[in-house]
Amino acid sequence: MKLSDMITRFKSDPTTTISGWQDKRFLWIIMAVMSLFMVILAHSVFQIWLYMRPCEQCVYIRLAFFAMTFGGIVAAIKPSNIGLKIVGYVFALWGSVKGVGYSIKLNKIHHAAHSDDIFGVQGCSPEPTFPFNLPLDKWSPEWFKPTGDCGYDNPIIPDGVQLSNLQKAITDFYADGWYLWPPSHFMNMAQATLITFGICLLFLVVAAACWLITLWRKRQSAALAENSTSTGKYA
Repeated sequence: MKLSDMITRFKSDPTTTISGWQDKRFLWIIMAVMSLFMVILAHSVFQIWLYMRPCEQCVYIRLAFFAMTFGGIVAAIKPSNIGLKIVGYVFALWGSVKGVGYSIKLNKIHHAAHSDDIFGVQGCSPEPTFPFNLPLDKWSPEWFKPTGDCGYDNPIIPDGVQLSNLQKAITDFYADGWYLWPPSHFMNMAQATLITFGICLLFLVVAAACWLITLWRKRQSAALAENSTSTGKYA
């Protein structure tokens, strides 16, 4: 289908159009790939390559992105299957809601850590508590073990490590911590993930509502058609 046709359909009936998109794989795959990319970026680039240590809230945020990745993969198997779609929605919505919560908490801690409010730096522990008491930090410590302090995400270079010229340039760029634009301290990591989770949550809620409304319309139409058929038989 051409983009112009999709836009025309969306303008004429946005609810049905958005509902129909969910029966295609591309939206679910986009969500899964985006979520997995965020986790790999945080782990492989910022943690391993640039030596930014993850805090407790950081590993919770990773789990939330992993949940969205799993939800997207499950739904993408066969989006038209209601069971798979529901499972996908459950994991994706859980991940986005929890991600928003974790990001808000981390942002508050970050703000307190960089202000005079010494009592505001709370809620950060080296011993994380994951949902259902899953020992993810023991199963996969490289991914889920907090090794840093909440609110402080500047690179900490281990003694004896020789950085490449590129590594040194980038670690110097992030010397004051992770920001979308470090020179002006514009948008810290918690704010960036909050926006990401928030956009995903908004779309998921709208998409789920459109899907449920479309299902209700179909059932109403089927019921009316059945009543019309029954009335015709006895007329």
